Amino acid sequence: QVQLVESGGGLVQAGGSLRLSCVASRSIFSGNRMGWYRQAPGKQRELVAAISSGGSTNYADSVKGRFTISRDNAKNTMYLQMNNLKPDDTAVYYCNAVTLTWLTPWGQGTQVTVSS
Repeated sequence: QVQLVESGGGLVQAGGSLRLSCVASRSIFSGNRMGWYRQAPGKQRELVAAISSGGSTNYADSVKGRFTISRDNAKNTMYLQMNNLKPDDTAVYYCNAVTLTWLTPWGQGTQVTVSS
């Protein structure tokens, strides 16, 4: 039943970098716009970056210029390179197909903690 598996999170100092990975089932990944979401304690889940099957990208203003989203369609895998991390980036990060969030259960996510 596991369709989304996130990894790569950890504890990092402000200004540091992390690379997150998301392995999705083919039914979720193929042909779909994929996104990275995050949820901080006491806050709603928000979309921080998205990438279409063709590679076009979009970013939330809060991460623009610092995060880079990419995907490998042959491996059903998506990545999020996070540079110049800030304490406000601390959250659990999730991946999902943007158009399928109503249907696809969320994975466990991966915790990113940025210390000051």
